[in-house]
Amino acid sequence: MLTSSVLPSRAASLLCAVALLTALRPMRAFSQQARTVASAIPTPASVLGFEPGTDKKLPTWAQVVDYYTQLDRASPRVALRVIGKTTLGRPFLAAFISDSANIANLSRYQEIQQKLADPRLRAEGERARFVAEGKVVILVTSSIHSTEVGGHLTPFRLADRLARGNDAETLNILRNTIIILVPSQNPDGMDIVGDWYRATLGTPAEGSGPPVLYNYYAGHDNNRDWYTFHLAETRATVDSLYGKWFPHVNNDIHQQGANTSRIFIPPYMDPIEPNIDPILTAESNALGMAMVWRMLAEGKTGIASNASYDQWSPARQYQLNHGGARILTETASAALATAIDMPFDRLGPARGYDAKTTSWNYPVLWKGGRWGIGDIVDYQTSASWALFAAVADDRARWLESYATVQERSVQGNKAPGRADWPSAIVIPKTGQPDAAAVQNLLWTLQHGQVEIRETAAPVTVSGQTYPAGSYVVNTAQPFGGYAKSLLERQRYPHLLEYPGGPPKAPYDVTAHTLPLLFGVKVAAVTGPEPRSGLPIAEVQKPTFTVAGLSGRSEKRIALYKSYSASMDEGWTRLIFDTYKIPYTSAFDRDVRAGNLNARFDVMILPDQNTRGLRNGLGNNYPDSLRGGLGDRGGAALRSFVENGGTLIAFNEATAYAIETLELPVRNVLAGLPSTEFYCPGSILSVNLTAGNPVTRGVVATPAIWFEDGPAFEVTDAARATVLAAYPERGDPLLSGWLLGGEKLHGKAAAVDVKVGRGRVILFGFRPQYRAQTMATYPMLWGAILGR
Repeated sequence: MLTSSVLPSRAASLLCAVALLTALRPMRAFSQQARTVASAIPTPASVLGFEPGTDKKLPTWAQVVDYYTQLDRASPRVALRVIGKTTLGRPFLAAFISDSANIANLSRYQEIQQKLADPRLRAEGERARFVAEGKVVILVTSSIHSTEVGGHLTPFRLADRLARGNDAETLNILRNTIIILVPSQNPDGMDIVGDWYRATLGTPAEGSGPPVLYNYYAGHDNNRDWYTFHLAETRATVDSLYGKWFPHVNNDIHQQGANTSRIFIPPYMDPIEPNIDPILTAESNALGMAMVWRMLAEGKTGIASNASYDQWSPARQYQLNHGGARILTETASAALATAIDMPFDRLGPARGYDAKTTSWNYPVLWKGGRWGIGDIVDYQTSASWALFAAVADDRARWLESYATVQERSVQGNKAPGRADWPSAIVIPKTGQPDAAAVQNLLWTLQHGQVEIRETAAPVTVSGQTYPAGSYVVNTAQPFGGYAKSLLERQRYPHLLEYPGGPPKAPYDVTAHTLPLLFGVKVAAVTGPEPRSGLPIAEVQKPTFTVAGLSGRSEKRIALYKSYSASMDEGWTRLIFDTYKIPYTSAFDRDVRAGNLNARFDVMILPDQNTRGLRNGLGNNYPDSLRGGLGDRGGAALRSFVENGGTLIAFNEATAYAIETLELPVRNVLAGLPSTEFYCPGSILSVNLTAGNPVTRGVVATPAIWFEDGPAFEVTDAARATVLAAYPERGDPLLSGWLLGGEKLHGKAAAVDVKVGRGRVILFGFRPQYRAQTMATYPMLWGAILGR
């Protein structure tokens, strides 16, 4: 090749110019092609009829499906997948977005992810090749809580920018990442909330929540299902995305209340689930602060971190327990898509900061003012883009880090900092109270990508020998820490607001021990890992039935359904539907109409406070939805019981039953400050009264779920029978956090009260908590059947 040093200078200049023009020609062609492709790509506004973030405008799910279908056809950067159906039958979507070359080679990148997730599958030398070749996989989830309506709209902006953008930063993101965008984690709820919002525009109810659960079964609890997998949407996401693509980062878009920060971004507050690899905590911290840094540079204000939200329960943070970082963002809400005015003086404190005072974790004040859906979408888009850009700039480090985390996982208790871990947890096949519960535990663990094996020889734990063939979960496996979290007992840290002060409330609950909740015996092996065979085959979810109830029930069951929608009611419906137990949803008007005995034998009041039960929704709602049970409903329930009916009340609803029916029972915990008694969602031990139909078929000392509930003292033993009581001495705590446990000593957890020819059964706990407490389901069946 000739160079300019051997050519006359003018000729050299001419040759260089020609060479430059030749080199630029394909770049110009590419640029022109990119502009042509971008112009053919539908904009969100062309499908929706409005720009995402316009006041008082929300999309329907049909419009979402239409937009992503058109985007998939028009853009080589987008591959749309239908990954399942929602609870109510809508298509459940995921859009894969990346550079067109990456999209054409998705199967290769999926293979890389699977081998990085499980180091045992890799050949020598493959780690370095995979780190050099792989892409950072980012799963974007939003709109799981359907009243957090910014999440309906922000994915439109993200998808549009990724599909159409040709600036250097966008191209870098597309080249180095594969973004899996779930347009809504709850499409059913998107339409439930959107339909309600549009129907109430211009009325006093504009901007209010709908009078039904926005997830058919779980309502707001639908993001507490990430370790039990009851909901169709959870299962589809785990089966098709988490379990196949093993994302390095989950960008989880949410909203919070209106009167604190404008957005929360990690780091999280303490406590941290102790089985999460500290590398993942460090990743979340570093990435969150990089996002804050960029957003502050953009001029965003009111950003909080290390506040409000903790990193404790696997119920709501699947990927943190499966090798990836979870970046939760929580943006301030408006009145759905209707703007609000939020003056500075109405801003207030939250856990870890005060929105009227600067601090290291809240460095720039938001000064108050108008706040609407456009602001929400702007903040969410800015935060998501900051995440994309930061991860894309550090592609190799994210893959290296993921590989390291997973290599430590398969080392089990030989990994740094895990010397106190058990080597395995044995699940005996025999001697279990409920074989279906064992099968359900195995199914649940497998669904969370946990390997289960069978022992090849007897195993002795604490003097008890378990025969060969027992189930065993080794902690040295890709997601052994997750398995350990679910199978061991939690010891939530003793956190106070200040020394000697009240307890610092957890963000959610404090226990998640599945063997206790399901009623299954397990044993932790502290010695060497037991000899075992290959992982067992896939376990099928058991078929659940209850004699006398499933199929054709002996009892006509009414399940009270408040317009002030109760998540506990939704979970109860899920259990009844799972067990195929017939029931009728009884609304306020049905109860107030009276003559209940002609239609029902049993009436169930799910967990709800007295005010909600009696008064229902506020005056801003339509007349047909207001009023609650009221005096007429209370009188109807009294008549129902006196004439032979059975009324069953859960947790807080027991206070309404005690007051309305004047029962000879007192809640000994009523009025106690949290410094004297506090139990915000834990598993406790009780002793059952033998010989009662309600307790027949239940182990003598079951574990119950206690969450801000009552404990009872009977004031007329001739009318009331104690069904379950807390121990007379000792600590009743099995898992979680309990302050003032001595207040429970000898007190009743469940009571059967005679009223006329009928009875009222008070459960001072939730025997069907989030469809998890299989151990206490039989008490509910006994209460319904009365035999």
